[in-house]
Formats: sequence, structure tokens, C-alpha cells
Amino acid sequence: MIFSIDNILSPEEISEIKQVLERAEFVDGKLTAGWHAKLVKNNQQLKSGTSQKELKAKICAVLFKNALFQTTVRPKTIHSILFSRYDQGMSYDTHVDNALMKNNGSFCRSDVSFTLFLNSPQDYEGGDLTIEGVQEEQHYKLDAGSAIIYPSTTLHRVNPVTQGTRLVVVGWVQSVIRDASDREILFDLETARRAIFAKSGKTPEFDLISKSIANLLRKWADI
Repeated sequence: MIFSIDNILSPEEISEIKQVLERAEFVDGKLTAGWHAKLVKNNQQLKSGTSQKELKAKICAVLFKNALFQTTVRPKTIHSILFSRYDQGMSYDTHVDNALMKNNGSFCRSDVSFTLFLNSPQDYEGGDLTIEGVQEEQHYKLDAGSAIIYPSTTLHRVNPVTQGTRLVVVGWVQSVIRDASDREILFDLETARRAIFAKSGKTPEFDLISKSIANLLRKWADI
């Protein structure tokens, strides 16, 4: 399931992050790419250090507070967050994200990927995120503060930036629910449950759906 979330970051939060990035040092993005991804990755990433740790913590806190992110992704761990910059001519050609990624000395699974945009699409040309499907491609270039969430299993790419600079945060999630179709079932049930509650309150139907959600979580949760 691919979906977008608007206004994850406020304009003030975006401004604060960009001020830090303007003073920070960026390094070659190939440093965090797998052996085959290095061949197609051409961008820059925020160098590891105090600033990076503080910004990562800020992004994690914002995502864990977001109700839609929680309901859809059901995160166990948000990991491997990168602050990426694409200047003119830079791109990241077709690749699939690594299934396992090092996080604080241990491996985490990548179930869900996200790209959180830090500047306006008017600030640069090109640079859209393209997610490849069986019969079609989907292109994303969202407003500053908005994010696109998509399965880590997909082939995807960042098309060349032809003018300006593209600033994004990318990261990965190990979900409590490993299977994407199971996460979608739980999301649909949760959406129906909330709609019933908003319309009619705590009804017998609401209780039955609540029971089903709880029991499916018991059955599927990977904790």
C-alpha cells in the first residue's frame, strides 16, 4: 500500500531543520549504498555526528506521534534515517532497498520505506520519486513537510534533478506486522471501526471489529 501524509512537519520545524542542514557537512551518498546500489546512486547525505543524531530523533518523534503513520505502518522500529541532498544532475536510478539494515549494532528489517520532503517542489525541477509497478509507474513530488510511504519491496528511483536542489529525509521501518497485506487488512478494519464510532458511538458492531483487530494483532504481531 502506497499512501501520502501531509503536514508531518510544520513550517517552523522545516525551517529549523533546513537551518541545521545549511551549516552541516554532506558526504557522498554511496557510503551507505549496497554494492550494486553504489552503481546508480548519485547524491549527498548528512555526515554522521551530533546534528544528525538530533535531527533523527526529531523525525522519529514526529512520526511516532502521527496517527495515520501509526495506524498504517504499525512501526516497531524506525531506523536508518538519512538526510539526502540532490543538486543539479544528481539522481538515484532503479534499485530495491536492502532487506536488512544495520541499526545501533544490530540488524533491522526494512518493511516500509518513507521519503519526507523538506523543500517545495517549486524549488527544483525533476527529482521526482518514481515507484515501479507491474504495469505502470507512479511519480511523487510532494509539498514540504509531506511524506510518501511505500513498501520496501518495490523497485523505485529518484529521477535526475535538472535545476535547483532537492532536500529529503529517507528512512525505513520494521513493522510489528511483517506482511503488507496483513497491515492493509488491519488498516481497513481500523478505518471502519473509527467510522462506526464517529457515526454511532460504541455499538455492538464497533465491539466486534475491535475484537477482530485485537485478535489479528495477537495472531500476526512480530514482537
